This record gives sequence, C-alpha cells and structure tokens, in this order.
Amino acid sequence: MSFDEFADIVDEEMNLVPDYVYDELNGNVVVDERPLLHPDRLADDLYILGTYTSDPVLGKQVRIYYGSFLATLGNSSTQVYQKQIRKTLRHEFRHHLETRAGMFGKDSLVEEDRQRMREYFSRSCRRQTAD
Repeated sequence: MSFDEFADIVDEEMNLVPDYVYDELNGNVVVDERPLLHPDRLADDLYILGTYTSDPVLGKQVRIYYGSFLATLGNSSTQVYQKQIRKTLRHEFRHHLETRAGMFGKDSLVEEDRQRMREYFSRSCRRQTAD
C-alpha cells in the first residue's frame, strides 16, 4: 500500500464522518508517514496507529501514522487497511468528542485505552513466564 493510496483511503473515510465531529478540530487530520512505537512498550511490538492531541498552542488534531499501519498490516488487502483506518479514525474522533465534553473518567475512551495497556502488559508477562 503506497502512501498516496493510504492517504486517499483516509480522505474517503473522513468524508463518511458527520460534519459536527470536526467542530473545534482546528488542527485537522494529518497523515504522518512515520511509524510510531508506543513509549511504554515492552518490545518493538506495540505501534500507535493514531493519536488525538489537544494543545492550547497547536490546537486539536488527529494524526494517523502510515508507517505504523505498514508495520502492523504489511501486505494486507486494501479492505483490511480500510477497515483499520476507519476504526482508528473513529477511535481518535471519539477522543476529540469526549475531550470536548469533559469525559475522562469511568466509561471514557481514556479509561478503555488504559485497560488495553494493562491487558498488553498482562499478556507480555504471561508470555515471558511461559518461555
């Protein structure tokens, strides 16, 4: 999957999202060519596919990491890429909407992300124990 093909799919998926989701997203959606490894990973096995940032100076922005998709999906079909791009965009847009609404606690995506990291560490520890 070339960068241009990837960016085209991101654009197509963005067009499916209702306009209100973009309210206050003044940094827009950026497709970044780099891969991004999670800073808390235990090995080079945990890539970040997208991020949402809310910065008082830089604004509110969604960033999608083409290199991370390549690292995790490799030579998968266009449909697989499209499905994961859709899932990632919606995840990051949900962060945006929850941030605007002041939702950061129980039942928020922030808490779900924390739970996913706990599961990642738990799986990694079980694998190390099994080895």
